[in-house]
Amino acid sequence: MLGCGGGGVGLRYRLTLATGLVECLCFAGVVFGWASLVFVLKTDGYFTDLCVNLTTGPNSTVETDCSGQDEQFSLVFTVTSFMNNFLTLPNGFIFDRFGTMATRLLGICLYTTGTLMVSFSSSALSMLLFPALSFIAVGGILFLITNIQVGNLFGSHRSTIITLYNGAFDSSSAVFLIIKVSQNSHILASPMGENYIQLLRTFFLMPNTHIPYPLPEGFTYGVSPGKSNSYNVEEIEKTRETGMTSEGEGPAETDDMPLQPDDGQQSEDSGKVASFRSCVQSWFFLWHLVWLSVMQLRHYLFIGTLNPMLNRLADNDSALVSQYTNAFAFTQLCGVLCAPWNGLIMDRHKGKPLAPGETDKEADLRSSSLSLFLTSLQCLLFSICASSPLLPLQYLTFILQVLNRSFLYGGNAAFISIAFPGVHFGKLYGLVMSLSAVVSLLQYPCFALVKGALGGDPFYVNIALTLLTLLAFIHPINIFYHCRKLTNQREDMAGGAAITLAEAKM
Repeated sequence: MLGCGGGGVGLRYRLTLATGLVECLCFAGVVFGWASLVFVLKTDGYFTDLCVNLTTGPNSTVETDCSGQDEQFSLVFTVTSFMNNFLTLPNGFIFDRFGTMATRLLGICLYTTGTLMVSFSSSALSMLLFPALSFIAVGGILFLITNIQVGNLFGSHRSTIITLYNGAFDSSSAVFLIIKVSQNSHILASPMGENYIQLLRTFFLMPNTHIPYPLPEGFTYGVSPGKSNSYNVEEIEKTRETGMTSEGEGPAETDDMPLQPDDGQQSEDSGKVASFRSCVQSWFFLWHLVWLSVMQLRHYLFIGTLNPMLNRLADNDSALVSQYTNAFAFTQLCGVLCAPWNGLIMDRHKGKPLAPGETDKEADLRSSSLSLFLTSLQCLLFSICASSPLLPLQYLTFILQVLNRSFLYGGNAAFISIAFPGVHFGKLYGLVMSLSAVVSLLQYPCFALVKGALGGDPFYVNIALTLLTLLAFIHPINIFYHCRKLTNQREDMAGGAAITLAEAKM
């Protein structure tokens, strides 16, 4: 059963889950429906001053070259996607330091400001798109960060909930499809009334600080009429840890310590939570960063250049481009359906007995290796299809893209929550997103290279990116061998203990 507790507490948990899903689906990741928005912005005349008329051929045929316009749109998306990820680091610190309410209020303010700026933009004020979409992107990622912790309310379904929310984040890009169908970019400002619902959810269905994991007995949150909510997550966790240590059971924090392969795994008897610095310096963090960065770069370049790519493959047939753009947007809706599959893969071991000496953390980590490997394989297949010049094959590319993207971001959040201490989640999630954002800046020089030296043909860039995605396989393989090493160590220790016991009886 999804949910913990009964009565009003269980109902509140379910309301929090449902409203958070709607919030992520309608607001959190709308900027990644960029291909649909670009189609409308071009129709509305944004950056048309960058189009030039060229005289070609013996008959002096006049053709319009809008490569400058395409390059400017690519720059808008590059800046937006960079800000979306890079500012996740300070946002993660804000979340860890000031809690859920302060972080959500900041997100609501940024999102509202961005939608207002879009409503005031026009072809004469095209540059407003840069700050407007950046504000919307950063506000949206703040909604996602604060909602990820909702998975802590549902115990054995934790990873499934986390991936479900990330899938909803991906599917929210379909909001721009509504804008494309309505042919009105200003419709983005119309849901501003929803901010009141987001405020009510912030005060009544979300905690002031954080939702702990594992969940304490009778945990409540939010403002209740006639009741005072004085529950302090940090104090409860400190009390639990102190009590367990004094009873000689070992510190509760060790269950959240990063499992660092080969380079100094934290001692489970140290009595301390692993420091933020030790987490960042672990091989797990390094290879996870590489895993996320190379695949994210592939996705960002594909999304940012989808419109010019479709124009090239369709010989500038606007009706055909619109058809494929709609197909791409519709497939994005499936992100919320695909992402939970990843969570089910990660949670498949829950409820089963652990091997002798195996910890919950090790079991979670072992289960995550399959998810990370499948995500890498999906990206490789997606990149191969995206490199093909066959237009009908792009339907398969769209399917693989949404499947892989839903696995990518859900797996990213779930792995960080599994492998590292919960007290560092916001900072580590923000840091890995920020560093991957720096790598994602390569999409703009890649686009410029295609438009310039390669004459508009992205084949060689696509081949290079496909080869680069092979680096993503190192991360799951590393985790697999680390878990196998721990298993062998347990078996050796058990065998040694059995021999010692047999010798003592002789």
